[in-house]
Amino acid sequence: MAKLQPLGSRVLLKRISVQSKGGILIPDSAKEKPAEGIVVACAQGDEASKESDFTKLAEGSRVLFSSYSGMEVQFEGEEFVVVSLKDILGVLPS
Repeated sequence: MAKLQPLGSRVLLKRISVQSKGGILIPDSAKEKPAEGIVVACAQGDEASKESDFTKLAEGSRVLFSSYSGMEVQFEGEEFVVVSLKDILGVLPS
């Protein structure tokens, strides 16, 4: 998908929006950013190999992460979030 490769113990995510089940319309300015994403790429190398949690992540994994963590980046016209591995709270079932 993306050619952007995170370094250190970071993960590149694509946010996925979760639809409200109540049908209430909330303006975009009042909405909280979704804290779910799809793993696009994981860091590789010495630092990443020390982290046992990296073995649980694979491209396409759906994860839950801290709402206000990470750095938003735009790359080749798409929006991504680069988060530290410690900010990933868990892997969700697909």
